[in-house]
Amino acid sequence: MRQTSVKQIAKQRIQTLFEQAKEVCKTSPDLSMQYIASARKIAMAAKIRLPLEFRRQTCKNCNIVLVHGYNCRVRTQQKREPHLVVTCLNCGNQTRIVLREKRKG
Repeated sequence: MRQTSVKQIAKQRIQTLFEQAKEVCKTSPDLSMQYIASARKIAMAAKIRLPLEFRRQTCKNCNIVLVHGYNCRVRTQQKREPHLVVTCLNCGNQTRIVLREKRKG
């Protein structure tokens, strides 16, 4: 029972840190980066995965909150499979997100 409560507390703290990081990302990006780094450390310590929406909203290289048009560039590519390429303008890291759903078979 104790482990589930630890994971629940960790999830709540991660949620709070991401909300705070989004609020201050334009005014103080350094503080926002610290919040994201802390959230990742909490997730690793509690052995839980960050939700997909949080993973896609942050740069894995520099821990910055990605705001489209402000500090990241989003492009669509049709080569091989259709996918989005999200480029962090802070560090230049690129993330690819596949647009086609995987078939169940």
